[in-house]
Amino acid sequence: MFAPLLGLVTRRPRLVLVLTVVVLLGGGVLAATAFGKLQTGGFDDPASESSRAADQLDTRFHGRPNVLLLVTARRGDVDDAPVAAAGRAVAADLAAQPGARDVVSYWTGAGSLLRSQDGRSALVIASVADDDQAVDVVDRYESGDHSPAAVIVQPGGAATVGVNIGSQVSSDLAKAETFAIPVTLVLLVLAFAGVVAALLPLGVGLLAMVGGLAVLSVIANVADVSIFAVNLATAFGLGLGIDYSLLMVSRFREELAAGRDRADAVAVTVRSAGRTILFSGATVIVTAAVMLLFPPYFLKSMAYAGISVTVVAVLAALVVLPALLMVLGDRVNALRVGGIVGRVRRRRADPPTGPAGPAGQASRAAARESAESPFWRSLATAVMRRPVLTGLPVIAVLLVLGVPFLHVNFGTPDERVLRPGAAPRRVVGDALREQFTVDLGGALNLVVRSRDGSPSVDRSALAAYTATLSRLPDVARVDGSLGSYVHGGRATPPNPTSARFGAPGAQMLQVIPTVDYASGRAQELVRAVRAVPVPESTTVLTGGAPAVLVDGKTAIADRLPLALGLIALLTVVLLFLFTGSVLLPLKAIVLNGLSTCAVFGVAVWIFSDGHLSGLLDFTPGPLDTSMPVLLFCIAFGLSMDYEVFLLSRIKEAHDGGASNTEAVAAGLARVGRIVTTAAALLAVTFIAFATSSVRFMQMFGVGTALAIVLDATLIRGVLVPAFMRVAGGANWWAPRPLRLLHDRLGLHEFQPAPPTAASEPLEAATALPVGDRPVVPGQLDLGRMGQMVDDPLAEHGPGDRA
Repeated sequence: MFAPLLGLVTRRPRLVLVLTVVVLLGGGVLAATAFGKLQTGGFDDPASESSRAADQLDTRFHGRPNVLLLVTARRGDVDDAPVAAAGRAVAADLAAQPGARDVVSYWTGAGSLLRSQDGRSALVIASVADDDQAVDVVDRYESGDHSPAAVIVQPGGAATVGVNIGSQVSSDLAKAETFAIPVTLVLLVLAFAGVVAALLPLGVGLLAMVGGLAVLSVIANVADVSIFAVNLATAFGLGLGIDYSLLMVSRFREELAAGRDRADAVAVTVRSAGRTILFSGATVIVTAAVMLLFPPYFLKSMAYAGISVTVVAVLAALVVLPALLMVLGDRVNALRVGGIVGRVRRRRADPPTGPAGPAGQASRAAARESAESPFWRSLATAVMRRPVLTGLPVIAVLLVLGVPFLHVNFGTPDERVLRPGAAPRRVVGDALREQFTVDLGGALNLVVRSRDGSPSVDRSALAAYTATLSRLPDVARVDGSLGSYVHGGRATPPNPTSARFGAPGAQMLQVIPTVDYASGRAQELVRAVRAVPVPESTTVLTGGAPAVLVDGKTAIADRLPLALGLIALLTVVLLFLFTGSVLLPLKAIVLNGLSTCAVFGVAVWIFSDGHLSGLLDFTPGPLDTSMPVLLFCIAFGLSMDYEVFLLSRIKEAHDGGASNTEAVAAGLARVGRIVTTAAALLAVTFIAFATSSVRFMQMFGVGTALAIVLDATLIRGVLVPAFMRVAGGANWWAPRPLRLLHDRLGLHEFQPAPPTAASEPLEAATALPVGDRPVVPGQLDLGRMGQMVDDPLAEHGPGDRA
């Protein structure tokens, strides 16, 4: 399968690198254009009733009221003559702006709901359908240059949410990268004990990141793509590139130290570690692709980002990195950190053993480079000695962590996802909730249309319908062309501003609730409004923030069983082809699902219940409807990534003749430090999003980092060996028909032949007692640095010849 690739990278490595530079330059140009094409919305179902209502408002009327000005008196209250004059001037100025329609205010007779409870503030509201024009209006009043002397004017409304969140995402991303990339480089240098080896994973990660952004830029030309996909593309690209490079570089150094020449070492690395990366990438792509099933283009955008960066990361790891290794050869170990100190310490601690001279040095170096981690072997052995006793407490801990998810509440993003005081819209939104009796941003917008094409809706039927709506629980009032209705009666007659509620063949009604739009009572109100019989010969579409939330939850829930079923099915198929086992794929699904549930519970405990809100500086609130799906797909995909890493080494040992118990111990000893190092580095890239000023991006970063840490420690370190010890020989069982199918279609573990020119180092390496094998500095486990490494600054044997 890899023969053509190996022929290219071993015979023409420099050509591969030149072409890579050309592609990278072109990709960089495309990536730079991505930001201008991306959107800030995408959280609703475009086919839902609420979305169709919004479309009708935009086409038949002048759109939804989306620009709001909070006008606050510097002295006195809003009814004082100077303040009232200033308020009318602000309303007139807003009406004169390009695209502004249907401007209403407290001072133009729109009602007392537009006046704050303390009387010091009032509202001016308008609809601006064009996004660019809405941005211009917001910018005009954010500058403060157009506020009359008697008042302070602050912009708010739905139009400003996208402006503020979009600009915040860009600045947060730059801040996260400034933190993550240097920290990652330092950790890589420590992990590899060398600068050159450390730069390779970082370079592949940056290549994957740029490639993913370039693909997003192309997709954005033909489909809506959310700006939040940039966050996933950068973190995922950097993280997966580093993950795959760690596996490749570690295996390459191991093969060099075993005495292979560079071409043979590259070939063995690609056939073994490359096979693992190919299957790992496939599992990540499968889980990311499932997000395409869900209607919100926020989730579709995350699927585009996840798929594109994974494909680029796999290609970079299988094509570009082997070419780099072919060119570098032994120089992959150049620029070692602290080599002199390491040699002095080793001479004092380790008396020479084995043959003297260069052969003996090569033998000892090969032993060090191909060694296992004593910590991970000891842990696996201890767990498998008492698998039930060690596994059950871990399962209990994960279940307890998941308990808060049982009382989860969902919402759609509004200004409260922004850090307090981070943006003007957040300031205005807080003022509306604290100082006004109702939040107009949470109103229900109903579009009543004539079913028979009549140019008008029957007024008496419309009046009866409006009165019925106003009698529903949690309704403050209902506004329409016939006036305002409260508790079943008309409270105000039609006024000049009510013309905005009428259009040929349609009427708009605005149902203003007394409760927060994201509350359970507001969602019940949506269902109650939709249950009211509509006027004869009309159809009614219900939209607005509460309806968007109800429809969004329904869209996710309707497709969730199919998504979970596909993930489970495709995971079973891929892992069966990888291992030939029926039980191991099921084990992977159960254990990864268990850790994901724990992450969901912690996310609710922190971001909804408010624990750590002071530390992370956010306002607690409901989880966005799309975030659990995103978190599950990404966390599950990364968990399967590490599952494939571990199963690859376990199966290699088992196919080599080891017993089930020895194969598990050897596999964990060989790959445990790689997984924990990769997990630590990937967690750094995601935890950087905890610095974001957008709450749901903080949740995504913290949740994903936690999922990675739990998977690399409790799942891979405890539950996997415990489960495989209990299952015993059943781990590798499959019915005869499936065994035959795997023999025909499955990929079988690559078993590298011994190097012909290095028999003495291999004999020395295999002669070591398993539990006493020293640790490779290039495969250092960051979490156990002091205990696992005999000498973190030691030489790398044959790899040091450069």
